[in-house]
Amino acid sequence: MDANRPRVAPDATTVRPVVDDLSTVEALKADPTLSGLRRSLEAYYGDPAREAAMDAFYAPLVRPGDLVFDVGAHVGDRLGSFRRLGARVVAVEPQPLCTRALRALYADDDRVTVVEAACGACTGPVRLHVNSANPTISTASADFLQAAEGAGGWEDEIWDVEIEVAGTTLDTLVAAHGVPGFVKIDVEGFEDAVLAGLSRPLPALSFEFTTIERDLAAHCLDRLTRLGFTRFTVALGDEMAFALDGWRPAGEVAAYLRALPHEANSGDVYARARPA
Repeated sequence: MDANRPRVAPDATTVRPVVDDLSTVEALKADPTLSGLRRSLEAYYGDPAREAAMDAFYAPLVRPGDLVFDVGAHVGDRLGSFRRLGARVVAVEPQPLCTRALRALYADDDRVTVVEAACGACTGPVRLHVNSANPTISTASADFLQAAEGAGGWEDEIWDVEIEVAGTTLDTLVAAHGVPGFVKIDVEGFEDAVLAGLSRPLPALSFEFTTIERDLAAHCLDRLTRLGFTRFTVALGDEMAFALDGWRPAGEVAAYLRALPHEANSGDVYARARPA
């Protein structure tokens, strides 16, 4: 972690989001039109231990008063952590059912802005492939669908609906909302397109990787290096801890990702634009 960026633990002065009232979550889970989101709502809300671990993990990256972009916000569990840490959040999510849930969960929170769009390389319409049974892996990437076809652990996944959604870019979001201190990118194989829409380094960001698309992660590392990001590390799966000691050069992280077993499945690469 950055020694110059103090660790901030949630305390009584931290703004608690309205999601602490789980009645809204229960209402969403009971809504038959949102049945595809029920599994995510059950997994991501109502677990204080998980929330505390997430807050401790993100605290060195997200300080009170920071602006955070949550790109691929889904049902907002990371968004909740960023708000508990006192950040202002722009949540970018293309799936109408997810944005409906986000707006219900954060209806009374004026420090959350929901942008219903897919973030990519350019503005304009985007074709989204929706997995109705498992919306968390809906994607705008045809390459991701091809990589998942027949891959171990992905055999039962079906992307059964296609919809056209609005498109935006990180540069557009920066122009509209300001420079974020941290950006979380989780867009199922569309991460390279998101980074193509960024033309400047930012203090810190993360992007998801999968073991079915290792080359994509390498391309993202190359892109970030060209933008001026200098130090990188990795968290595996949903673990709230880094898998590597300290922050590493891009080449070391790329080699680590190449050596992961297929069963590792996914995780996130974290990047900083100045030495940690």
